[in-house]
Amino acid sequence: MEQNGQKQLQIELKEETAQGVYSNLAMITHSSSEFVMDFISILPGMAKAQVKSRVIMSPEHAKRLLGALQDNVAKYENSFGKIEMKGQKGTYMPPITDFHGEA
Repeated sequence: MEQNGQKQLQIELKEETAQGVYSNLAMITHSSSEFVMDFISILPGMAKAQVKSRVIMSPEHAKRLLGALQDNVAKYENSFGKIEMKGQKGTYMPPITDFHGEA
């Protein structure tokens, strides 16, 4: 599809993907050629956390994602106020020990 002399990318969002997955923990690893981001759901009182989604991208795309996140967080804070980081000052965050993930 073309508009104003430029090609337009059509993106398909399937229903099962549109539902999304909940994640309250992300673990990021990298090599010289890729970044691996695991999005994890950890529930209180549970001994195991489950990786819900894994995204692998090139370093260049990871840096673009970083920029896009920074831009969107700034826009969010301009609209709704500063996001408070509750886990930063005295709030307990359970340690992640005996981690056996693979990238």
